[in-house]
Amino acid sequence: MKGVFVLIPIVFWLAGEGRGAGSDVVELKLKAALLAFVAISMVASGWYALNDVWDVAEDRLHPTKRRRPVASGAVSASGAMVIGVAWIIGGLLTGFAVGSGAGWLVATYAVLQGCYNLTLKRRAYLDVATIALGFTLRAVLGAVAIDVRISVWLVLCVFFLTLFLGFVKRMCDLVAAQREGGGWSQRAGYGDEQELQFLLSVSACMAVLMYLLYTLSDHAKGLYGTGAAGLALLTPFVLLVVYRFYLRARRGLSDSPLEVLRTDRTALAGMACFVAGTWASLYWPPAKQWLERLFIA
Repeated sequence: MKGVFVLIPIVFWLAGEGRGAGSDVVELKLKAALLAFVAISMVASGWYALNDVWDVAEDRLHPTKRRRPVASGAVSASGAMVIGVAWIIGGLLTGFAVGSGAGWLVATYAVLQGCYNLTLKRRAYLDVATIALGFTLRAVLGAVAIDVRISVWLVLCVFFLTLFLGFVKRMCDLVAAQREGGGWSQRAGYGDEQELQFLLSVSACMAVLMYLLYTLSDHAKGLYGTGAAGLALLTPFVLLVVYRFYLRARRGLSDSPLEVLRTDRTALAGMACFVAGTWASLYWPPAKQWLERLFIA
């Protein structure tokens, strides 16, 4: 799921600069984007396996993390180590198969995850900021893989959105642990709900603000024309989904996007409306014609 961020540049390239590209060019870029997606997913999976080994003692004290493969005993620690190292090496090789720029970005991501697992995950704010930076690298990797430039607005949107989702996870973990009791505590030291409330609020505001500023920027208007106005009009749906994730965090519910789609009908409706509105604004001619008649360019 997290690897989807790699595909953001190809989606917006197809809607903008790639509209007049030949089928052979589109096919090559799609293949490169998908290969980059595989590479970063392999490296991320490898680090997840290693992290489950290193955090097994802590995970067994948490009401939900104790069900992870190593903590539950479903996978042995040695087996997880072998799998983790193999996936990381495979991901690096796949990244360099896309190109040298993509390969070095995948390598940078691997090093960043190493720093996170070894020390940064124990530093308040830096732990979540590192995770958000990892998502941002995914988006940049997607652009480098298909050899296009990426908007600074898009980079900021990804960073602040994933920063918010990172704090959502911290709040979910904290509330769930407090409700269940036991000896688990946040390794980064988030023990105060008020502190996380502040971080959640600020990151949520920044995520929505960056999205709105991007849709109103000259860059977006140059790429999508009046379609950018359509994207701006979808901001209420962005705010709705952000609010639903915030509400789930306050209740200590699962922060998993798949779980949200399965259990939260309001969030699902908001996401569906946003996806449909984005498609219509960027790809459906009648919608673009309606926007051109209604709004000043």
